Amino acid sequence: METRVIREKQDLTYLKWSNVRNSSGTAGTFLKSEEVRDGKKIYYKLSNFDLEKGVVGHECINEIVVDRLLTILQVEHLHYELIHADIEVEGRVYETWVCASWDFKERGENKVALDDFYRWDALDGESRYDFCVRHGWQNYVDQMLAVDYLILNRDRHGANVEVLRNMRAHSVRLAPLFDHGLSLIFTCTKESDVKKYNILEDKRCQNFIGGGSCYENLSYIKKKKSAFKGKLTEQSREELFADLDGIIPDYFFDKMWDMIYKRYQIYESL
Repeated sequence: METRVIREKQDLTYLKWSNVRNSSGTAGTFLKSEEVRDGKKIYYKLSNFDLEKGVVGHECINEIVVDRLLTILQVEHLHYELIHADIEVEGRVYETWVCASWDFKERGENKVALDDFYRWDALDGESRYDFCVRHGWQNYVDQMLAVDYLILNRDRHGANVEVLRNMRAHSVRLAPLFDHGLSLIFTCTKESDVKKYNILEDKRCQNFIGGGSCYENLSYIKKKKSAFKGKLTEQSREELFADLDGIIPDYFFDKMWDMIYKRYQIYESL
């Protein structure tokens, strides 16, 4: 699946949605769905949802912005579509924006959460970071820690990193980075929230590797300059927010850009 914004409204009222409680400790209800199309599974998800008000968050927009950011930085990641659609939840139709992504598993692969894999396979006293290094995943983890600092990802728990195993081929790999909705200024729902939001504040995060501080977790990275192959520049702003005008107010995008770019400059100076 390629990254794109589908502005023409689609009819997705046939999808069945299930509740998934936010795992980051912040309030919210998130709905997910899936279907099989042309033999390939597609996963759908909504932003923070309320039965009376409909969609009250913008986590799906965050997914597209971070998708594009990781493309610029040349980090392997899952690609998303942002779809303007009608959906139906408990007999009521809502007009909203939906994120869609393909199943990233290849034929013969099974997935397991990284925290479960660590419990099964870690050596005595081995840290989670060193465990990943032993398996050849240091570059992946370094990039993940750097990305999570740039976007202040609040939800990198052990199931948001997946191990893909092919028992017949005796192969083990980490899935492309995914699930970045609970990042940036996702807690802001109105302009006053955006204006007072401190883009450099190191808010408490739920991380399987490292601790609760995205900034302090940068200390794990041995060669910070080598984490990203790509470069973020002032000209990158247009690429990040292309085709998103009118979906949420511009002041959200202004704040997101300030946050990403200033954090990137700090990261580059370390």
